[in-house]
Amino acid sequence: MAPEERADAARLLWGFERRFLAARALRSFPWQSLEEKLRDSSGSELLLDILQKTVKHPLCVKHPPSVKYSRSFLSELIRKHEAVHTEPSDELYQALAEVLTAEEPTHCHRSYLLPSGDSVTLCESTAIVSHGTTGLVTWNAALYLAEWAVENPAVFTHRTALELGSGAGLTGLAICKTCRPRAYVFSDCHSRVLEQLRGNVLLNGFSLEPSIDAWAQHPGPHTPEAERPRVAVAQLDWDTVTAPQLAAFQPDVILAADVLYGPETVLSLVGVLRKLSTCRKDQRAPDAYVAFTIRNPETCQLFTTELGWAGIPWEEVPRHNQKLFPYEEHSEMAILKLTL
Repeated sequence: MAPEERADAARLLWGFERRFLAARALRSFPWQSLEEKLRDSSGSELLLDILQKTVKHPLCVKHPPSVKYSRSFLSELIRKHEAVHTEPSDELYQALAEVLTAEEPTHCHRSYLLPSGDSVTLCESTAIVSHGTTGLVTWNAALYLAEWAVENPAVFTHRTALELGSGAGLTGLAICKTCRPRAYVFSDCHSRVLEQLRGNVLLNGFSLEPSIDAWAQHPGPHTPEAERPRVAVAQLDWDTVTAPQLAAFQPDVILAADVLYGPETVLSLVGVLRKLSTCRKDQRAPDAYVAFTIRNPETCQLFTTELGWAGIPWEEVPRHNQKLFPYEEHSEMAILKLTL
């Protein structure tokens, strides 16, 4: 295989690998490029390489995606093979047979590859809305904010971050693994989300502070050389939490992703941001970054209007270049930097 062909095959494998690990929609896979490659004599080898990078990937073997998802993926892969090759692939049929006999759990896993070679693996609900909350799955703006953070580690290095509405935990875990924060506080209000969030923190090799009260009372000495950040998970109700309770976390940076669901949520978010603006650390308020997918322009307009009424200046962060994680290409997303 010529060097250029090897490079094309490597890009194709990478595209399949990162999409499958993250359990993205099958329509987003580079099927057309695969079909073109399968017409070459080396097509069968490529299919086996794809199998190793997806269903047989060590991350998937240890933390499998949805059974239904794996079944659909393998069925499509077999269809592509049969459309070009007359000889059946024993390896593909064997993989499908194994999936067909597996039971579908209520939770599945998604994994996201980091530039460092590390990865973030999340246990998520198989339903988009489960137990009355949308916080049990990862949304596009969380991936977008994580990408930006990986590209801008200095915002977090040796600093304490507080995330509002952490959901499954993707953004914070990516930051903890790549940006060397001093400490990171994940937060949410729904008990099921918090339970899953704690599990994901532990799944990714971090230990949790025994209690938020202990965190607040004993911040503890931390040196810039500390390898692992302190990590805590807090239950925060934006409407009832007080400014002193927020100040106890001593945040340098505030984060939130995909939390602009409607007018009520916008008002609650701006309310908690106003409380956070009083959390002075070394005579300065924390930096704040809010990422969101522009689903309803009116909701986004309400958010910026309410920020104005609250006296919180904002500016849009320039779009970043690298696309580390697979998310919907057509999604329009933005990150606002707020001056609290």
